Amino acid sequence: MTEKLTLTELQLMIRDSLYISLPEMYWVIAEISEIRENYSGHCYLELIEKQSDEKNIRSKAKAIIWSSRYRFLKSFFENSTGETLRDGIKILVKIKVEYHEQFGLSLIISDIDPSFTVGEMAAKRQQVIKRLEDEGVISMNRELELPSVPCNIAVISSKNAAGYSDFINHLKGNSYGYVFNTALFDASMQGAETEHSVISALDSIADKCDLFDLVVIIRGGGSQTDLSWFDNYNIAYHITQFPLPVITGIGHERDMTVADLVAFRSLKTPTAVADFLIDCFVETENTLTGMSREITEIARKIIEKNRNRLELSRMRLIPVSRMMLSDAKENLSIKIIEIINLGKEVILKAGIAPSNYYTRLVAATKTISSNRESDLDRKTRNLITFSSNALSKNNSTLSQFESSLNILNPENVLKRGYTITSMNGKLVKTAEELKQGDNIRTVFIDGIVHSNVTEKSIK
Repeated sequence: MTEKLTLTELQLMIRDSLYISLPEMYWVIAEISEIRENYSGHCYLELIEKQSDEKNIRSKAKAIIWSSRYRFLKSFFENSTGETLRDGIKILVKIKVEYHEQFGLSLIISDIDPSFTVGEMAAKRQQVIKRLEDEGVISMNRELELPSVPCNIAVISSKNAAGYSDFINHLKGNSYGYVFNTALFDASMQGAETEHSVISALDSIADKCDLFDLVVIIRGGGSQTDLSWFDNYNIAYHITQFPLPVITGIGHERDMTVADLVAFRSLKTPTAVADFLIDCFVETENTLTGMSREITEIARKIIEKNRNRLELSRMRLIPVSRMMLSDAKENLSIKIIEIINLGKEVILKAGIAPSNYYTRLVAATKTISSNRESDLDRKTRNLITFSSNALSKNNSTLSQFESSLNILNPENVLKRGYTITSMNGKLVKTAEELKQGDNIRTVFIDGIVHSNVTEKSIK
């Protein structure tokens, strides 16, 4: 029968065996699955190693960083990597294996290599970028068209974040008086809930994307060490597939996350995003103002051009109209003479005709027998009627001619605003008959003007 041992004795044997087998310090690669600080300042971690599928756990162990060492390592790690010691990151730590009869196996961490974590994070980030490039989606959101005046904005941020308040105040308090409509989709912007929270917000916006012009993701302050949550493939992929432009303002000055890389536009801070949106309005307003000025100038030039054309046409029409008036006056004078002569002839003929008829009738009566006296009387009456009608008709024609003569009378023509121009007693019909220095005489209805030709233009 073997020797019986107490539990303590067995635990001590295990401890001694471990110390003999693992007497040195070892550099170990592991991922932090849990981390917490207790009231005394000690840091307790759970370290794991995952299978190749990055889901199932292959091994697990507890680790401790004593408070005296933890303060130094924590500051050193954060300053070197820009990251906090948190769940989900891989670390390279220097450990010593310890075994306690009450607390069991522990890994005591005495040092940490931040360069390994930086490399791991960079490699992971590059893997995400390469995957997006291989899938051909990395630039899809940047290929969307940003509205000229993006006034309806969906905001993904934490409602309690100072950066969100800064964004809203800066946007809606702009000095131009532009009006923006914003809707907040509350989300966790750091920690393990970031992926699910941001993707859920994107999905909610996608369901009502016709209400918005774009999406803004702002981290709203916080530690710079939380940027790696936005190196997440799923967040980045959702951004690439989103139907609206996505603008990020995660609040960092040095590095770009994968989310920044795939977004339509990446800006440093939430207020920078607000300035960008305001500048979109300013640029559009300036463009419209410029277009308005260009249209005004084009219209002015067109008006000026046509005004000049009208003036030129007016100058060309003046001599033409004068020539036409002169020809009309000459034709009018000829017509007046013709009408007067015609009127005299008609009047003369109208006066002679009754006498001729009477003489012929008297001669005819002498040769007609008395038995035809009644027929003579009838013809006499007919002759009288015919003569009366002929005289009435001629009198009407003469009245019409008289009216025409009054209308065409030169004095009446002058009353209608026309003038008669002559030089040296000769009627001037065209501008070509005149030259500079000629003295001309112009007759108006109310007087005569003598003038000197100083300039002329010929059509």
